[in-house]
Amino acid sequence: MSTDSRPPRTVSRNVAWLPVTVNKTVKRLAVLSLIGQTLLIVTGGAVRLTASGLGCPTWPRCTDSSLVNTPEMGIHGIIEFGNRLLTFALAAVAVAMLVYLWNLRKERRDLFLLALGLLASIPAQAVIGGITVLTQLNPWVVGLHFLVSMALVVLATLLVNRAFGRAGKFRVAELAPLPGIARPLMSAVALFSAVAVCLGVVVTGAGPHAGDADAPRNDLDWDLFAHIHAVPAYLVTAGALLAVYLVIRGRIPGPFRTAVLMLLGVTVLQAVIGFTQYYNGIPALLVAAHMLAAALLMSAATNAADLARSSPVK
Repeated sequence: MSTDSRPPRTVSRNVAWLPVTVNKTVKRLAVLSLIGQTLLIVTGGAVRLTASGLGCPTWPRCTDSSLVNTPEMGIHGIIEFGNRLLTFALAAVAVAMLVYLWNLRKERRDLFLLALGLLASIPAQAVIGGITVLTQLNPWVVGLHFLVSMALVVLATLLVNRAFGRAGKFRVAELAPLPGIARPLMSAVALFSAVAVCLGVVVTGAGPHAGDADAPRNDLDWDLFAHIHAVPAYLVTAGALLAVYLVIRGRIPGPFRTAVLMLLGVTVLQAVIGFTQYYNGIPALLVAAHMLAAALLMSAATNAADLARSSPVK
């Protein structure tokens, strides 16, 4: 276990009000980042599943003459513009995080760089969102938009773990020793989770929920890619089951045990949602639940892999 035992650094009077240790505000902002990035995926799903993808038909304005949605645009304009507004809320959280970490930018460079990455991604996401609108919801661009959001969930999960001292160089949590296989196993689970998400994007691009009645599809065989998408999902399930077996057999307590149990729970939930939507005509509500569960899966897999890397080995 490693902790930062160095004395607090002398700070300028102008920033003396900012913390010199990771306090409750920093931790809360980290959690808000993770919640916000997950909500962005949910609201993005709502945009697509309600055919509101072109609710704001232009970018960066909502219409040619208005920055915001207008009453004439109806519910579709509200949904699309609401999704855009959430991006500004996430930017505010990211800026606040960087401000509160300013006095710690050298001592806790891990936190500062993760927060900086989250902030830098927001204009990038905005640009991709704009290209999505300007290309009339091209399925590959829409997919890229979703994948970047998933990557931000991963970053936000790492940020939470480090802010709470659960993992990384400045870990303060007591982590039990793990079998040598645990690290590569959890890294593989995280990798296959990412592959499943990427293939899920391909399946969605071939499916019926395009975000607008006239939006193009990728013209791939939806059923075939749905079965291909299931392969890494099966591997994730097998890896999660093996991880649970290891912690139960080895009587491993603490955060890692909780992490793999959560991972298995989310994996099973995602599988149930996936099979149910497949055999019931892909209803929009289940697709939305599948997207939320995908974000939870990426966070759970990242958390488990991160804790495994930070744990000592038997």
